This record gives sequence, C-alpha cells and structure tokens, in this order.
Amino acid sequence: MKLEQRRKLRIFKQEFQSTEETRIPQDPVDFFRLFLGFNATAYQKDLAKKFAENQFITARWCRQSGKSYITSALLLWYALLMENSYLAVVGPSWRQTKLVIRKINGFLAKLPKKFYRKPQKTIVELTNGSRIECFPNNPETIRGPSLDVVDCEEMNFVSNDEEMFDAIIWTLATKTQGKFICSSTPWSTDSVFWRIWNEDAFKGYAKSHVTWREAVEPNGPLSKNMLEQIKRQYEGDGWRWSREMEAEWAEDTNRWLPQAVICKCIDENLEFARIDADLKGRFYVGVDLGKHRDFSVVAVIERREDGYYLLHCTDEKVFPLETPYASVIGYVKKLTSKWQVSCHVCVDIGGVGDPIVEEMQRGGIPNVEGITFQSRKEEMATILKQTMIEGRFKLPYDRGVITELNVEMFELTKSGKIVFNHPSGSHDDKFWAIALALYAAVKHPVTSGFVSFGVVGEKS
Repeated sequence: MKLEQRRKLRIFKQEFQSTEETRIPQDPVDFFRLFLGFNATAYQKDLAKKFAENQFITARWCRQSGKSYITSALLLWYALLMENSYLAVVGPSWRQTKLVIRKINGFLAKLPKKFYRKPQKTIVELTNGSRIECFPNNPETIRGPSLDVVDCEEMNFVSNDEEMFDAIIWTLATKTQGKFICSSTPWSTDSVFWRIWNEDAFKGYAKSHVTWREAVEPNGPLSKNMLEQIKRQYEGDGWRWSREMEAEWAEDTNRWLPQAVICKCIDENLEFARIDADLKGRFYVGVDLGKHRDFSVVAVIERREDGYYLLHCTDEKVFPLETPYASVIGYVKKLTSKWQVSCHVCVDIGGVGDPIVEEMQRGGIPNVEGITFQSRKEEMATILKQTMIEGRFKLPYDRGVITELNVEMFELTKSGKIVFNHPSGSHDDKFWAIALALYAAVKHPVTSGFVSFGVVGEKS
C-alpha cells in the first residue's frame, strides 16, 4: 500500500473512532454515564425508560430527590439524539424554568464543544439544529411554536394549569411523537396534576412515584443527615411530611388558607425585589418581630389598581434567631430610604411595647403608631384570606412563602372567637408579616408616593 493511501486510511480510522465515541446512545442511561459522568439511580433509570418509551410521562417525587436534575439530563439527551427538535420548559414562574436551562448549561460543559453553541440563560441551541427553550407561564406563548417535547416543572403549583395544559396538548397534537412530561411535589387536589394521577382519563400516562425511601442515600441524593433534620422540622406537621417526603396529597381541613387558594394567587411574572432596587409605587410593609423562638420578617406589598402584590419578604438568612431589633429597624430604614417613601408604621405594643415605637422614631421612620396585635389577629387574617379568595392578592412562586401561608391553623372557640396556631417545629412569621402588610394597605390607603407600615411584636 502506498504511503499516501496509508495516511488517508489512518485519518479515516481516527475520524471513524471519533464519531463512534461521540455518537449519542439510544439509551438515555448510557448517555448519562458516558457523556454526563453520572450513574443513574434505580428510580432515575425507571423514569428514563418511561421517557424514552412513552409519549406522556408524569413524575411525583419527594423533595430533594433530584426531579429537575434528571429531567434536565433527559431533555438534553433527546435534543442531541433528535436533530432539529424543539423542546419547551414551562412552570409556575419563568424563574423556575430558567433553573432547568441553568442545569442543562452545566451539563454542556461536560460535552464536546462541537455539540452546542454559546450557552444562554433562557435557551440552549445545539449544532444539530435542536433547541431547548424556557417559556413564561402563558398559554399564548406555547400555542405558537411547533414543539416536540414540553416539560412542565412543579405542575401542581401552576396557577393557570388548565389553560396551560390545554395549550400544551393542542401544540403537541401536531406531532405524531410529541412528548409531554410533568413533574411536581404534591400540593392541591384542585389541579390538573392531581387529575393526571387519579382519573381514568389519564391512565395512559407512564407514572413514576418516588418517596424519601427511594431517594435516601446510598440509593439517591437525599443524605441521611438531611432526612433527620427534615423529620425534626416536620415532627408536628404530619400533613406537610406526607406531601413533601411521601409525595402524597394531604391537607388539614383546619388550615386557614387552603392550598388551592394560595396556588391561584401565584403570579408567574412576579419576582421578589431586592432591598437596593429602585422602585416607585404605593408600598406597605409588615414587620413581624421575633428573636429567640421566631424569626423577624419584613414583608412589602405594593398596592396597584387591580390588587395587592407581594414584592419583598425576608427569610431566616436575613434575620437569623437572636438578631437584635435594632438590625431589623435599620433594615426598614434602609428600605424606606432607598425606595424614597414616607410611611405609617403600626407597632404591636403588646409584645415588645413602646420602646420599639420610640426606637423607630429616633431612627427617622415617621408616623409610628402602636397597636395591640392580639386584638387584630382575626381581622388581619380575614382580610388576607378574603383578598386571596377574590383574586386581588398576588405573590411570586416561592416555596418558603407558599409553605408558611399554608401552615397557619385555626380553631373556633365556644365563645365564637377564632384562635390561630401553627404545628410544633414550624414557623408562621411570614404569614403574619404579610397579613399585617396587607392590613396596612387596606386600612391606611394613601396617595401615590406614600407607604404604610405594620409592625408586630414577637408572638407568645
């Protein structure tokens, strides 16, 4: 054989070997191992098989079981395997769907660069003509494109789930092999996701149910240490344990705000504003002061023509236990200064008393008024509930806020009074901060450029 022929044969063999090494496997589990560098767990393999072999797939998995991780890997596998395919990701908020794109971009770093174009925040473009794009929670945006696969993340928390589901099904109807996969931790039974799992009309769906038993190490990503912490936190709230760790639908009828009511208030386009954001509007703030057992929480509501919008709500990372009241007051002062608003401050004098009023006045927060919180609890909670039922209250998709809004329980006494409480180990600080902010907005309406504040003391 001539030297030139040998050289060409060597190059051909090298190219052939390179092609074989980068050929996308037909089995997604092999793709995970060979390209993404992880070995799928037993329940991940089961979902991957269902996704590869079925048109309609649903996953009801517990918290911390890796729903979005494996779904992101499956979407990337499909897009690489099927040239010129178009995949969509939807969910309760655009922020939620962008997290899936972020996970896929993380996987891209493990692939040969010839497979993909420059990573973006909302879309993944592959060199084979396929694309994966996240969409806002708006049925109109889904109806337009010709989609091959639609992934609905946390479907049980989608407020307009019926309209979105109809749009997805009709979009996929144009494709003979169009796929729909939906996943979620259980929440409300008044939802399409619940119907998919419980009604005969959806018996054609391939279903994957994963509890903490399957997800705990060494068989899953849930660490035993984390599981023990969650057990302690949920010790007094068996309903929440059933939902989040058993992945079963459960709701206590004594909850003040039903899950369905909360879910309908989620605004897919709303995101929490940072304290240093430049905002203009009519803002109302509720401050629930805690220190030893409860967390301090600052919640901000904007009053608009069509209702009330929750724009800001702190968590335990901002004010951990033992945070001095002076730090909370400083936070409120910074917020009002940055957002350039005047304020009416309502302080619960039954808890921390007049010294807080005086401290806020000395800190430069105007119009501070002391009120008795315990006598207003029922009124504030009723205003919050009624406003939500009427659809005039909107909140972002935030699991921490959603959970605490649902945590508050009530009991009707013989005298006809309503007594509020929450399960042992849980917190309702966000509930009361939000309730007080809305109370301030309803009871102290002001002209544009002013803000009304409500502050309550630590609960006994």
